[in-house]
Amino acid sequence: MTTKASTTRKSGKKITAAKKEVKEKLTQKAIGLQIENLSIAKVIPDPMQPRKTFNEAHLQQLSESVKKHGVLQPITVRKSGNGFIIVMGERRYRASKLADKKTIPCIVREYKDNDVLEIQIIENLQRQDVEPTEEAQAIAYLSEKYAPTEIAKRLGRTDNFIRQRLKLAGLIDGFKHFVRNGEMTISLGVGVALFEPEEQQMMLETMGEDFNAHQINKMIKDQTYDLEKASFDVNDKKLVPKAGSCVECPFNAANQGNLFGDGKMVCTKAACFETKKSKSLLNLIEKSKKENILLVPEIRQYWADDENNQLIISQLEKNGLTVYLLDDVEIIENPIVPTIEAIKKEYQHYDYSEDELKAELDEAMQNYKEALEKFNSAKEDAFKNGIVFHPDSFQHKEIFVKIVEKLKNDSTDYSAQLADRKMADCTPEEQIVKINEREIRKKQIENNKQFEEVVEMIRETKYIDTKKTLSMDEMVAFSISLFENNVDYMSQQKYFSKFLGDTSKMTKVGMVENFKKKFKKEIFHKLIRYMLTKQVHFGESNHVNNLTNISFYNAMQGYYKSKIAGIENEYAEKRGKREERLKERITVLEKQIQELND
Repeated sequence: MTTKASTTRKSGKKITAAKKEVKEKLTQKAIGLQIENLSIAKVIPDPMQPRKTFNEAHLQQLSESVKKHGVLQPITVRKSGNGFIIVMGERRYRASKLADKKTIPCIVREYKDNDVLEIQIIENLQRQDVEPTEEAQAIAYLSEKYAPTEIAKRLGRTDNFIRQRLKLAGLIDGFKHFVRNGEMTISLGVGVALFEPEEQQMMLETMGEDFNAHQINKMIKDQTYDLEKASFDVNDKKLVPKAGSCVECPFNAANQGNLFGDGKMVCTKAACFETKKSKSLLNLIEKSKKENILLVPEIRQYWADDENNQLIISQLEKNGLTVYLLDDVEIIENPIVPTIEAIKKEYQHYDYSEDELKAELDEAMQNYKEALEKFNSAKEDAFKNGIVFHPDSFQHKEIFVKIVEKLKNDSTDYSAQLADRKMADCTPEEQIVKINEREIRKKQIENNKQFEEVVEMIRETKYIDTKKTLSMDEMVAFSISLFENNVDYMSQQKYFSKFLGDTSKMTKVGMVENFKKKFKKEIFHKLIRYMLTKQVHFGESNHVNNLTNISFYNAMQGYYKSKIAGIENEYAEKRGKREERLKERITVLEKQIQELND
């Protein structure tokens, strides 16, 4: 039985709906728009529409809604011959076709061709599911007419978002494919797009058919330069006049949006950076000659015969400088004032109280005062002005320097330790010994670098989130790692607090119960894999001389065999070329020995 109240409610709803309908009609009339139900067969998508991809699952959901409720918002079309072309609403049109609708509500408007494209672009960009590379291309089109800040205002986006999308528009098609299928992140795509199309193509061909994020990251790293660590003044417009200042350069990533972090200055034009770097070394040499300042490369006698170091030594000699290496001089640097923040960072993995940290700071301050006193009295102790520079980056700093006094017969005294003598001062037999010893050391350093690169590659992947059951190799590696390493208090707080909860409000029994309550097998696996990547050893340890590292390296073969093989092959190729050169050199020395013996 229908009550009076329910009849009144229904009547009220009908009146409200009627009012709404009248209001809509009045609004449409006021703005001169008429909604027409056009035959869906006469409506076609715009072939110039910038949007090309549509999410099939979302379209299916929309078609179900259209079947049930119809098209709630009319699409916008323009007249074309005997039919109509869609300006806005292609998703609703596609959903209506899926729902087998014969007609579709439309608003027919007149547009100029350029206006149509701009409207379509802006309408598409304001949606949430736009494919990033299409979005980038659309924003690039708008940039021909509007400044990035104006585009940002129109779309309700940040300036940095617009700049990043503008850079992404420069990505070549080969890489766009990987962005579209989700293999390549947008940020990595922007990183690749920093380079010229020819360089991008080279990166793509170097990578091969399978996408390899680690390899791409490495190539970007090898071809970009941190301007904050440049050996020259990045504000200098006259260093290389044609290039101008790095601060204003379009190849400075800071001028293309925050691609590497907020305001991070990164050079993406290798040739220009290397030119400026070389010019900065020439300027250092000129300064050294003009002001009688001793210029010292950061090279030890041990590495003096390295190919790159030989080039630096040769360049200094050609410019008329006497070359002194680190072994030949004593250096006094201007000491850095210690701070409590620096002390906390240095001892972050130690369970130090505030009093203990303060004691460390006091000791560091005392050492600083002694070093400062030595620095201030350097000239009184026969030190002179000098500059020390790194042989690769050419980064340099002013120092006080004194040449170390040597015995007169140092150059011919073969009783001195072999490692301390220059190659030219050694007999052919001794040269072979030194070559072999240095090669052993170089292999050690290469192995260290190779191992670090493999670990960094694995850390960049989703290895920690792998859901596969732990392999025997992983369990062995983890067991050995636990055997070799003790977990200190700070590490417990850093890595286990998530599972333990707020320990300050719990008893020991409560902590155990809380951990058991939150514990899951997936958490256990994630924790083990996290610890595996963290407990490897760098420095003098690598994958051939350390038990933990060997076991970790073997375990990773089950996940990243081809990627690790790629890194191994790269190092093997470098090593092979160097060993060939050394073999030739040793052959020459052996002939000299034979001639001396004959």
